[in-house]
Amino acid sequence: MPRLENKIAIVTGAASGIGRAVAQVFHSEGAKVICADIREQPPAIAGQGVEVATHDWINQRGGTAEFFKVDVTKAADLEALVAHAVKNFGRLDIMINNAGVSIESTNPKNIWEFPQDAWDKDFAVNATGVMLGCKYASAQMIKQEPSASGDRGWIVNTASVHGLVGMSGIAGYCSSKHAVMGLTKAAAHDCAPYRVHVNAICPGITETPFLPPLPEEIRSVLLQRHPFRGFGKPDDIAKAVLFLASEDNTWITGIGLQIDGGALSM
Repeated sequence: MPRLENKIAIVTGAASGIGRAVAQVFHSEGAKVICADIREQPPAIAGQGVEVATHDWINQRGGTAEFFKVDVTKAADLEALVAHAVKNFGRLDIMINNAGVSIESTNPKNIWEFPQDAWDKDFAVNATGVMLGCKYASAQMIKQEPSASGDRGWIVNTASVHGLVGMSGIAGYCSSKHAVMGLTKAAAHDCAPYRVHVNAICPGITETPFLPPLPEEIRSVLLQRHPFRGFGKPDDIAKAVLFLASEDNTWITGIGLQIDGGALSM
């Protein structure tokens, strides 16, 4: 039996990258998926054109998926997103708060020159967006009937290895992802009495369309910091999310799962 048979899932940031891979893996395991993003189409990749939208990809393969446009910085959008899931499918089993930005990734700045507008944008999307997703998803989950495992829901937030350690030049991103970790732990305590799991993933460098081109000398140094001598793929992250969001996870809440090829162990 598929691990997410008939589960109702929302994935924010589902148009591309990790979010797209999560939505695809969820479909393969039987979930009905609401693909939420500020854009419907994934960004064009040089030499490859534009891929089909994530929800269309799922529907073309016999699954059930919808697109819902959302700006995660707006409370009304997140509230409407959860309400839409409940109206159309009757409940919400899984919430993946994945939408995120790294404003300074292509132009790192030391803290004494870090622009406040970049800081504000990092926090608006990465921290406030995740908080709002947790808020409205948990409000629904705590009042619905539990599944066969006794659990009422699974929330997974996308943090980062930079939510666990610092790095020069990306103070806004690091700080906002540390905020996601603090939020995850606090929300896990709030939700535990209702058997709602709240966890986070902490991906390392992952090969997505948003990974900026790296000079060969920098890429070589970074590869040496990874015991597996490579960077993660979106599918590597999605498989870990699947575990945290399924009934295989009945006794884990409040953690940040490192998915970094061992980079932080070095």
